[in-house]
Amino acid sequence: MSAEPLHAVVPERYAGRRFDAVLAELFPDYSRSRLAAWIKSGDARLDGREARPRDPVRGGETVTLNAVQEVRTHSEPEDIALEVLYEDEHVFVIDKPAGLVVHPGAGNPAGTLVNALLHRDPALNTLPRAGIVHRLDKDTSGVMVVARTLQAHTALVEQLSARRVHRQYLAVVVGALVSGGTADAPIDRHPRDRLRMAVRDDGREAVTHFRLRERFRAHTLLECRLETGRTHQIRVHMAHLKHPIVGDPLYGGSLKLPRGATEELVAALRGFKRQALHAEVLEFAHPVTGAPVRCSAPMPADLRALVQALRGDAAAADRER
Repeated sequence: MSAEPLHAVVPERYAGRRFDAVLAELFPDYSRSRLAAWIKSGDARLDGREARPRDPVRGGETVTLNAVQEVRTHSEPEDIALEVLYEDEHVFVIDKPAGLVVHPGAGNPAGTLVNALLHRDPALNTLPRAGIVHRLDKDTSGVMVVARTLQAHTALVEQLSARRVHRQYLAVVVGALVSGGTADAPIDRHPRDRLRMAVRDDGREAVTHFRLRERFRAHTLLECRLETGRTHQIRVHMAHLKHPIVGDPLYGGSLKLPRGATEELVAALRGFKRQALHAEVLEFAHPVTGAPVRCSAPMPADLRALVQALRGDAAAADRER
C-alpha cells in the first residue's frame, strides 16, 4: 500500500551535504537502506527530479518521498494506562513513565508505548511507528509527542530535523558543577560494544546545552537542552564530561557517595536503578495550526525523592559546620 507523498524542505545549513545523508535526517523514521532503495527507484526526488545518493544539495529544495507503506505497525492494542498531557485530532502529548519501552522489539514484543497508543487510537496503525516521531529510552521518563495523522507526522519530523522543537530535560549528575556549559561532541555507535554509543571524531554532530538547576555536595541537578537528538545523547555527553548521570547502567560508572553522607542519601543513591533523567518540557508548533504548544511533565516520584535526599544531605552537612 502506498502512502501519501511526504514533503520536506532542505534546511539551508545542509548545503553541500549528500542527498542520501540529508534524506536520512529529514525522514528518520525510515532506515537508511530503505531510503537508499527509494532514491534508486526514483521514489525519493529532489525538486521533482531524480537524484543520485552522492549528489550535493543546495538548501531550500523540496524533497518528495513516495514511500511504500511497509512500516505499518502490526502490534496489538493493549490497555496500558497513559498520562496524556495534551490531545486533539492531530497529536497526543504524553508523560511516559520510566520502565515503559517505546517500541516493540526483541525481548519486548508487547507491553510497550506503541501497544498503549494503539489502544487509545487504532488508526495509528497506518502511520510509521504508530505516529512516534522521537523516542525516550526505556528508563527515561517524561514528555513525548505522537502524531495522529500523516500530515502531523510529516510536520513534526520536519520540525525536529530543523531543530525547532524545544526539548528540556532534568538530570542528576555526579559531581558538584560550578557552572553550565555546552557539550559539542559528535556521537556514534561504540566501536566494540553495540549496545552503547560513544563520542567519536567520525560521529554525527551532537550538541547539548546544560545549566545548573541546583547544586549539592557531590552532585548537581542540571537542566539540559537538546540541540540535536542522537541516541543516548545527554547520557553520553555527561559521561564524556566526567559527570555521568546517577544510576545510568551503561555510562554511570561506580557509585559515588559524598563523605559522611546521610543514611537517607546512601539508601537513595544505592536504590536508584535507572538513569536519573527526565524529559521535563517539550515545545513545538502545532503541526496543523502552527500555534505554539508547550507541555511539561512533573518530576516523577523516584527522582523527586532522590533530589530531596540530596537536599537533606546538604542541609545536614551545613548544620555540622
